[in-house]
Amino acid sequence: MNRRVFLTGAAAAASAAAIFPLYAGTAGRDKKTARRNKRYSAAEQQAMEQHIADSTAAMLCMQRAPWEQGVALVAMTVSGQDANIVRLSHEAVLRQTADGRMGVMGSTNTSTDPMAAGTGVLAAYRITGETRYKDAVEKLYGYCRETATRCANGAFYHFLNSRQLWSDSIFMAPPFLAAYGDYDDAMRQVRGYHDILWLPDKQLYAHKWDDVRQAFSRRDCWGSGNGWAASSYALLMEMLPENRVEDRRTVAQYAREVVDGCLRHLRPDSLLHDVVDDPSTFVETNLPQMLAFTIYKGIRAGWLDGSYLPYAEKMRAAARAKTDTYGIVHDACGSPSFDKPGTSTEAQAYAVMMEYARLVL
Repeated sequence: MNRRVFLTGAAAAASAAAIFPLYAGTAGRDKKTARRNKRYSAAEQQAMEQHIADSTAAMLCMQRAPWEQGVALVAMTVSGQDANIVRLSHEAVLRQTADGRMGVMGSTNTSTDPMAAGTGVLAAYRITGETRYKDAVEKLYGYCRETATRCANGAFYHFLNSRQLWSDSIFMAPPFLAAYGDYDDAMRQVRGYHDILWLPDKQLYAHKWDDVRQAFSRRDCWGSGNGWAASSYALLMEMLPENRVEDRRTVAQYAREVVDGCLRHLRPDSLLHDVVDDPSTFVETNLPQMLAFTIYKGIRAGWLDGSYLPYAEKMRAAARAKTDTYGIVHDACGSPSFDKPGTSTEAQAYAVMMEYARLVL
């Protein structure tokens, strides 16, 4: 394991890039890039910044389960909103369980969902130097290493009380482990979920696997689940060191494949169905945002070529058309049941992430 060495106090803030290369190391450079980006007019850039602010405000007004607190924190770290990182981290740590899971409300059986907050809480430690955030991250990492249940290949089960693997977990677990510096376990998760959930004939991820029955409990290629995977890979490509050549090649390949698999089913209106390859399911807004974010990140980093940009631009425009004057994204796979179109914290988070990724493209 390549484990990071934590710093304390002022040294933590001064050594951000060494501790947390994705969110601490790129946020300042991204802001400078946005300020001097000649791709957009001043009016267009101002409109994008306002959209980020409106989407953020709407997100922060929504009630949040553990994974929603986590993705909200990721959105704030991606977009460099330090004050909101600390505010959200405070609450995630306040609701940390004795075994280390962060932001737990409602069901206490959730296992991977609370891991998603770890990247943001690590950033809060970088911002403030407060040891309570460091201690909370260490406790969460201890949970991952010692308590969280796993299948035979090392991938985490989604719940503590059942042996199920969900595509959602591709986003919840690997980015935190990579941010912490445990690249080996991050890649163990990536490869483990891919080996079980990837459907080569469809070039998409199935949603749920039951490890007891050794069968899919939901073989449907859920749009949000594929979006969780794609966007996780985009984050990991910024976290994995350059010398992890094979790991980076694997993640980039997985990202390209799932993006391509989704784009095969893109509708003429540049939206997608809730089950990607099932046109009888409702039309959904958030997967286009998730894919647009992934594409913008991939083009900027060079692991996607420019031919993907028109798809991202059209999906962004389609999602923006579903966003009201208060910044609320409509007709996403909606909370709390996620079985019909509505609104959700993750749709707000990806509106922020998509727009910011485009702003600094």
